[in-house]
Amino acid sequence: MKTSSYGRILFGGAAALCGIIALMWWDAETWQALREIWSVPFGTAIGGCLMAGEISGGMAIQFARTVRPASIVLIVVYGLFSLACVPGIAAAPAMYEHYPSFFEQFAAFSGAIALYAATGANAARGKALGRLARLGLGACAVSFGLTQIVYFRATAGLVPKWIPPGQIFWAVLTTVAFGLAAIAILVNRRARLATRLLTLMLALFGVLVWIPRLIAHPETHSNWSEFGLTVLITGAAWMVAEQSH
Repeated sequence: MKTSSYGRILFGGAAALCGIIALMWWDAETWQALREIWSVPFGTAIGGCLMAGEISGGMAIQFARTVRPASIVLIVVYGLFSLACVPGIAAAPAMYEHYPSFFEQFAAFSGAIALYAATGANAARGKALGRLARLGLGACAVSFGLTQIVYFRATAGLVPKWIPPGQIFWAVLTTVAFGLAAIAILVNRRARLATRLLTLMLALFGVLVWIPRLIAHPETHSNWSEFGLTVLITGAAWMVAEQSH
């Protein structure tokens, strides 16, 4: 199996954490775009089952014997989570606010695809799936950069004020970094290096932005969900980096 055990631990742990957070607090702050699941028949039961699948899949990828079936479970879960975001996009395609949630879930989906690719015995199939995961993450990086542009003031506001030289500087720099990473990943030029640097940047978001907010306001559910999602996407990027060539 050609994948880092540390990456699997991070990706699986984040998946389990996201599922646990969602099951603890059944509100819009923790479910965010996935609250659309509530509107379908038996939505509460379906959502609970999907979160249980996310938790069990995240735990099972920690073990070599169960990593392949667990990656399939996560592919299904994050594929369905991505699809749950599509109705909002279809209803108002000109409104950008519906797109970020889709690409966040699609990033996790791409990470699960990359993990599945790493566990197969068929080298040609694994390479094709790895390429698919890379392109998926590249598209997500484009969305992440655009999101920071569209919501630039909010992005700058998330940067801790104590980090020099200032919030605007880091908001601009990370937006440019997302764009450069997206180009390198999509055209497959230094894609592994770009994906690894993207992974590092996302990890720093979790450590420098969301952990301090969790410490300051642990009662705010959105801080937990954003932290879990950031770590999940970090793990997904790590999985894709392992399959990039």
